[in-house]
Parts: sequence; C-alpha cells; structure tokens
Amino acid sequence: MLRLKKNKDNERGATLVEFSIGVTVFALAMFAVLEFSRLLWVHNALTDAARRGARYAVMHSANDTAAVKNVVVYGNAAGTGNPMLENLSTDDVDVDYSNFGLNDGTVTVSIDDYQYQFVFPLLPDSVTMPDYSTTLTGESAGFIPVNVAG
Repeated sequence: MLRLKKNKDNERGATLVEFSIGVTVFALAMFAVLEFSRLLWVHNALTDAARRGARYAVMHSANDTAAVKNVVVYGNAAGTGNPMLENLSTDDVDVDYSNFGLNDGTVTVSIDDYQYQFVFPLLPDSVTMPDYSTTLTGESAGFIPVNVAG
C-alpha cells in the first residue's frame, strides 16, 4: 500500500517562490510611491518658483526680465548658485509685461516645457510637466518715493 508522507517534501521551495512574489510586489509599490512623491514635490516647486518670480517682477522694474528669470531658476536675482530644480534653466521661463507700471497692468511669469526625469528604470526616461503660470498686477514697479519718511 502506498503511503503519503506527512512531511512537506513535496512543498520544498514554495515558500521561496511566495516570498519572491511578495517582495517584488512590495518593492514595485514602494518605488511607485517614492516616484509619485518626487513628482508631486517637483510640481509644487515649479508652482512656487513661478509665484516667486511674479512677486519679484511686480516689485521691480519691467526692464529687468533677466533678474526675474534668475529668481525663478536660482532663487536670487544675481543668478548665483545651483538651480532650484534639476533641468530647470532660464530658457524655460517666460516673463510677459502688459501695460505694466505703478499700480497698473500685469506681469505673467510662466515655466514651459519642463522635463521631469524619472529615477525608476521601468518607467519612461522623462515626461513633460504642464505649463506653470502666475499673473499679478503691478504694485511698486520699482518706484521709490522721494520722501518716504514724510
């Protein structure tokens, strides 16, 4: 009479296969969360950079678009240091003044065609982010009153 063994000789290696499937699913989920978090951080950083540039533009003269672009990319008007985001350059930034003056007109600062680089190798190399744009009305426009102290 044929007797089946009570031990689990016929299931050797099943735990290893189940573990490898589980680790693969967990690792994919973890990397997807990390990559999405990076993408969201870049989205917020681009939104903030456009706002920061527009705020700088309404407080300064309309003749200084290079300084506005530097504020967007580098965080300072001189354009020193490293860019705030990888692959962001002043060529990606547009500054548009419309009837701009003291308490008049608007300025629009936009970031166009930014390429987000994925880190995870199973995804495409990059994706083009949407255009980020901020429009504000003119405030001081670089005008300093003669006698501020009164």
